[in-house]
Amino acid sequence: MKNIIKPILLLFFSSILLLGCNKDLDEKITSVDFSRLFSPTNLTAVVVNKTSVRLTWVKVNKADSYVIEIFDNGDLNFSGTPVKTIEKVNPDEIPYTITGLAGETNFSVRLKAKGTSVEDSKWSGATFKTDAEQIFRPVDLNEITANQVILRWPAGETATQIVLQPGNIIHTVTATEIAAGAATIKGLTPETNYTAKLMKNTSTRGTITFTTLIDLGGAIRVDPTDDLATILSTANAGDIFALMPGTYNTQDIVISKSISIKGARPADKPVLTGTIFRLVNGAGIEFKDLILDGTGSKDGNQAIIYDADLTTPYAPFKMEDCTIRNYVKGLYYVNKKALIQSVLFKGNIIFNIECNGGDFIDFRTGLATTFDFINNTVYNSALARDFFRMDAGGSTNFPGIKSVITINNNTFNNICNGSSRRVLYIRLSSHEITFNKNILSNTDGYYTNQAATTIKEMSKNNYFNAPNFTGSTVSGSKNDTGDFTKLDPGYANPGAGIFTVSNIDLKSAGVGDPRWLQ
Repeated sequence: MKNIIKPILLLFFSSILLLGCNKDLDEKITSVDFSRLFSPTNLTAVVVNKTSVRLTWVKVNKADSYVIEIFDNGDLNFSGTPVKTIEKVNPDEIPYTITGLAGETNFSVRLKAKGTSVEDSKWSGATFKTDAEQIFRPVDLNEITANQVILRWPAGETATQIVLQPGNIIHTVTATEIAAGAATIKGLTPETNYTAKLMKNTSTRGTITFTTLIDLGGAIRVDPTDDLATILSTANAGDIFALMPGTYNTQDIVISKSISIKGARPADKPVLTGTIFRLVNGAGIEFKDLILDGTGSKDGNQAIIYDADLTTPYAPFKMEDCTIRNYVKGLYYVNKKALIQSVLFKGNIIFNIECNGGDFIDFRTGLATTFDFINNTVYNSALARDFFRMDAGGSTNFPGIKSVITINNNTFNNICNGSSRRVLYIRLSSHEITFNKNILSNTDGYYTNQAATTIKEMSKNNYFNAPNFTGSTVSGSKNDTGDFTKLDPGYANPGAGIFTVSNIDLKSAGVGDPRWLQ
């Protein structure tokens, strides 16, 4: 028994002694005075407003203020002379924002704590890179011509060059231009989309895009007060017509020779109201930077109609950067023996095409050797009809012709919104379809139930609230079984026709009309 009691007593007194020692140790630690302040911890640098940085860190005990130094070398060696020094930042100013830094530059920042009757802390450091600046003013539409543009920025802000693409055009900025905040760039190419960068050495101070106008020296100017129907119907082959801004009220216009019709000022597109174009005699046509509004058309027909049988091909059709709206029967109609060399729809916004009595793209007895539908946005259209319709009659009239159909990078919202509505109602005996990187949203439509429909490639499409493109149970239906997604694009304001995508995954993958992915 004694042998058991002695170890227990020894353990008890040892515990009391140890507790007493720990208490003395705690008292000593809390009363220690260090000769130097601790270094700031958790220093983070976040770029805000492109050329400012927001610094945050944990407050240091007994620090009265902080010193900040910024270097433009982008490393943590902190060699050379700082470009900015803030001698005193009070603890209640954390987080602290520094403005007025150069854009598009790698910086390093260091920070130390200062106190009273105690040595400064050691430095804590971090790195960051500012964004490119944007000091360009919006381009005045009246300061753009076919061959030059005036670019403006705040007067007195320095720059060394303006670089324009395409063409790698370099304009050296003069002292006079800096004082005025304006430079005139000459020698540009008509009808060209330019991107201009305002540079200060290697840093970008501004970026802006603009489109030069049609060279009216090589085009026929047309004003809203002119008789557009008569002018176009009596045109010569190869004529280019530059329509000035305004509204043109017309009805049917017969096009018998290949011509081009373009808006003279892309940012202020002319509006053609009630116009239906009828192509005959193998004519081709190019539309660019126009608004075609079917409101008030004579018989509520399609916007484009091929109106004559031919055994020889029609010249190419092209519609780019246009807005097409409010047509009743459809957009494009080929119910004649018509072989079209090529058809291109690119960069258009198309909406409120009712398709009452016809389909959206409607080939009945003709076909196109190549048909490209790229970078378009279509919404609130073909709600009770099929979308791309190409009947076998085209192959009957032109045996041996293979139609190559490419439908890429489009945004389709609320189209073919019915469980029996098909997007690819294509029955040509010889054809192939590529259908990639499109967004289909808010529709109960599906692809096709036609055995003849030949899909060569279908990849990286996105379906939001559009279940039947991947899971249709219609007999004979063809579903997308590849690398598709079902993400919510997060449209900015679809009710107003603004389909800017907020979904990061779709933006990074480049899915949909590129205009909404910026």
